[in-house]
Amino acid sequence: QVQLVESGGGLVQAGGSLRLSCVASGRTFSNYAMGWFRQAPGKEREFVSTINYSGGRTYYADSVKGRFTISRDNAKNTVYLQMNSLKPEDTAVYYCAAKYTMQAAYFIRLSDYNSWGQGTQVTVSS
Repeated sequence: QVQLVESGGGLVQAGGSLRLSCVASGRTFSNYAMGWFRQAPGKEREFVSTINYSGGRTYYADSVKGRFTISRDNAKNTVYLQMNSLKPEDTAVYYCAAKYTMQAAYFIRLSDYNSWGQGTQVTVSS
């Protein structure tokens, strides 16, 4: 399995921006579709965004569409989540996840992914 390490979380005021990074190691990064999920206190982990192996296909949860942008740099083994216009309801631990695939598809279910990072905390104050 690929190992994943997230970074870039922190405390930001509502309306602000953060960029999360997730660095992968251990396997060929371009063979993996990548996803970002989040989990707020007392809630289940939920899908945020996903990107296919090449970066040519992306998909977003309705709650973040138009505010968040996922991207990847296969040369750096890194996937990013640019988060703009942050809201207090975006407060959560954010996790990146990887799914080995030779398809050009992306994946939105937690159960699709078999490698997870340790998470990075994002806190948005009002």
